[in-house]
Amino acid sequence: MLLVTRVAAFCLGIGVLLLNGCYQVPVTGRRAMSGVDDKWVKEQSVAQFNEMKKRYPISRNRQQIEMVQRVGERIARVVFWDLPDAEWEFVLFEVPQQINAFAMPGGKVGVFSGLFKVAKNEDQLASVLAHEIAHVTAKHTHERLTQAMLVQGGGLAVGGLVTAQTGNIYAGSSAMQGTQMVGGIGVTAFDRGKEKEADHIGLIYMAKAGYNPEEAVRVFENLEAENAGKPSPGGWLSTHPSYPERMIQMLDLMPKALETYRQSGSRAAGASR
Repeated sequence: MLLVTRVAAFCLGIGVLLLNGCYQVPVTGRRAMSGVDDKWVKEQSVAQFNEMKKRYPISRNRQQIEMVQRVGERIARVVFWDLPDAEWEFVLFEVPQQINAFAMPGGKVGVFSGLFKVAKNEDQLASVLAHEIAHVTAKHTHERLTQAMLVQGGGLAVGGLVTAQTGNIYAGSSAMQGTQMVGGIGVTAFDRGKEKEADHIGLIYMAKAGYNPEEAVRVFENLEAENAGKPSPGGWLSTHPSYPERMIQMLDLMPKALETYRQSGSRAAGASR
């Protein structure tokens, strides 16, 4: 009975934690929940990013490094209020076979040099970086870890109840192990809904930063050409929704993005006068 009470208290604690962790996703306004500590997630991200810098060679291509820094810093400025505590770091890894990029909580952004096969100008690079940074401002990692925590919590509850009802601690342990999910901080796939949400947010971010949002669609065209004849998309799109699905959404959002882009140009012109 004591164990059952503890399990109930644990579940209640999870419920209170999630209730207090409600937040609103930037741009889309979606209501979401996070049951993990921001500081802990940031610390884990920094640690994993540092490990990646040891694992992968750092690029020495000065032109590409400067482009990544320049584009990244412009996007960082427009997302400041959505991520005010970020300690931005943009690193270009010399991995030409990887068409990929990622952003981690805390402002750690990595680009694999293979991305330049499909990001052929600064606007196109901005579309990819804005998408990845959107995952961070939307706290998609927090959501993913919270979901993992709930599954683990369910495992603890199931395991505790099995132990209480059978008196067999090994049976309870097996039940817990059967429902556990380990959530990662690093470069992992999000579900299709979150990928499409990051597309939406990223399109607005790049437009606010003064990059032409129409170039985001051209990245898909470049990716399609790069992957022509291959069995499945590689790199950046390997775990994402299909090309047509994402392009249709972007075209639907394009009028708003172009208006934001025009306004960004007006603001820049006003600041220069």
